[in-house]
Amino acid sequence: MRVTSLLFLCLSVFVLMHSAQQNRTFTVAGHSAEIPVTEMGGRSYVEIEALARLANGSLGFRGNQIVLTLPPSNANTSTTAAPGFTKEFLRAGIEQMSVIREWRSALISAVQRGFPITDDWMKSFSDRAQHNLRLVSLAASTESDKNAFQLLTNEFNNMKQLSDRFLDANKSRTYTRSDALENDPLDRRILNCGHAFAAMAATGQFLDDGSCR
Repeated sequence: MRVTSLLFLCLSVFVLMHSAQQNRTFTVAGHSAEIPVTEMGGRSYVEIEALARLANGSLGFRGNQIVLTLPPSNANTSTTAAPGFTKEFLRAGIEQMSVIREWRSALISAVQRGFPITDDWMKSFSDRAQHNLRLVSLAASTESDKNAFQLLTNEFNNMKQLSDRFLDANKSRTYTRSDALENDPLDRRILNCGHAFAAMAATGQFLDDGSCR
């Protein structure tokens, strides 16, 4: 027999006191609306169509059954979204890029002024950058952190490669032009990677635009 909306569904639920004992109402957590509760024979009943509206659901019929369909919950949406950079990683990453920037500036200044590029001098920058890179790896926990760590590793390797080129030239007494770094592809890549990481740090999200390859 088809059950109409006048049928009351028996629910074993806790109800909220609205005013007096005879005027109880039923509500669902997270919903502001209420529906009246009818008490008969020591049991509590609510009208099923009102219950469906309250829960933003819908009623359907399957033979002699009434089916209540509820909308999917999005309560876990925020927890499943891909997290961005952690504060610890950003702090370590920014410090690392600061050392790379100092290293690059010192190298450019020395080349432009014709100063000798010595191993002890460049090694002081290299050691600091390598130490900071280790701290960055320890701070990396999210997927964004780990992806960005690989780019920072590439930046370190590129900077060391550029530095070693001029160290080798100094050791072999090879003449170095003062404009040797102008339009240098490797130097340009290092600079662009620094800009790319600064942009990622500003948004807090990983984005590989190819600058740090």
